[in-house]
Amino acid sequence: MTGDEPVEVIVTAPDRDWLDDLCRQLVDRRLAASAHVVHPVTSVYRWKGAVETASEARAFLRSRRGLLEQLVAYVVERHPYEVPNVTALPIVGGNPDYLA
Repeated sequence: MTGDEPVEVIVTAPDRDWLDDLCRQLVDRRLAASAHVVHPVTSVYRWKGAVETASEARAFLRSRRGLLEQLVAYVVERHPYEVPNVTALPIVGGNPDYLA
């Protein structure tokens, strides 16, 4: 692996405007190539022993595996959640021109 492999990074947040701004910062700093923000999404999760439901915003960012550690650190340092969702999935295929 070279670190150039494409990944999709998912970030959820309580506020669309905050997440829009974060995505703009990540693209501006070249930690992500692009982002799609979806709002609202309904999240159901277990937190501190209770099942919770919340309305959140969700971002899907395109980045590279070699940037993932920096991207995660950048988000975690600024995120309003105690334990933010920042997860990444490998992109296994797609339009080669887009992925380039």
